[in-house]
Amino acid sequence: MTQTIVITGGSSGIGLAAARQLAARGDEVVLVGRDPDRLAAAVEQVREAGGGREPRHFQADFEKLDDVRGLADRLLADVPEIDVLANNAGGIISQARETVDGFEATMQANHLAPFLLTHLLRDRLAGGRVVNTASRAHAQGRPGTNFVDDYRSYSSWRSYGASKSANILFTAEAARRWEDVLSVSFHPGVVRTNFGASRLTRLFYRYAPGLVPPEQAGELLTWLCTAPAGELENGAYYVGRTVARPAAHARDPELAAGLWAASAAATGLDERPAG
Repeated sequence: MTQTIVITGGSSGIGLAAARQLAARGDEVVLVGRDPDRLAAAVEQVREAGGGREPRHFQADFEKLDDVRGLADRLLADVPEIDVLANNAGGIISQARETVDGFEATMQANHLAPFLLTHLLRDRLAGGRVVNTASRAHAQGRPGTNFVDDYRSYSSWRSYGASKSANILFTAEAARRWEDVLSVSFHPGVVRTNFGASRLTRLFYRYAPGLVPPEQAGELLTWLCTAPAGELENGAYYVGRTVARPAAHARDPELAAGLWAASAAATGLDERPAG
C-alpha cells in the first residue's frame, strides 16, 4: 500500500536518501527543505527515482516559528492525506545563536520546530505515524525547559545532545498522549554527510573511516516509515531495527511531561482555543 510521507530535512543527507527510496517504492514523498537551491536539486533526484512523478515540496526555515506555522498551513491545504511525518531536519551550530523567536537555535530547529509542526498536523496524522530522527548524542545533554542557553558556557555538543534527548522524550510522551498516532524515534548511525558545527567536525563527517553512508541510514528511516505498525513499538527509540534503552534522563516521564508543557508554551500552542 502506498503512503504519503512528509520528510523535513529532505533536501540532503538521510532525508534525501530516504525520499529517493520511498519514491522508488511508489510512495508519494513531500519534501521540506530550508535552502531553495538544494531543495530544487532534491526534487529532481526524487522525481527521477519515482519514475518521473513530481514530488510536492515546500521551503521553510525552522529557526523561524512563523515559517513552521506557514508550512503547516500549506501542508494542510495542499496535502489531503498525511500517513507519515518524518521529523528529520536538524543540525548543530558552532556558536551560540538566538533565533528571531528568542530561543537557542539548536533547540529550536531540532525540537521546538518539529514539536510545533507535529501538533499543527496532529489531526491529519490520526491513524498514521511520526518518525523522529534522534541520535546517540542525546546522552551528552539533558534538555531544560526555558530553551535559552547560557551563552557564557555554550557547548555545541551539549546543546545538540539536549535537543536529541528532547526528540526521544517527545516521542515517548506523544505515544502516551496520542494513542491513535504511532510515534518512534531512532539513531541513524554516524552518517557521512556535511553535518557539523565547525570545519574540523565537517571534515570528520565527510572523511572519517567507518561512517554510515546516507543510503544506509535512509534505509532505516524508510523502514520506520513503512513497516507494518504491529512490527513497531509505540514510543520506542530504535538503534538499527532494534528497540534500545536511551539514557536515564531521556526516559524520564516527569521530564517528558514537563518538556511537553514548556514546549507548548514556548510555541504558543497552549494559547490556542480548545477544539
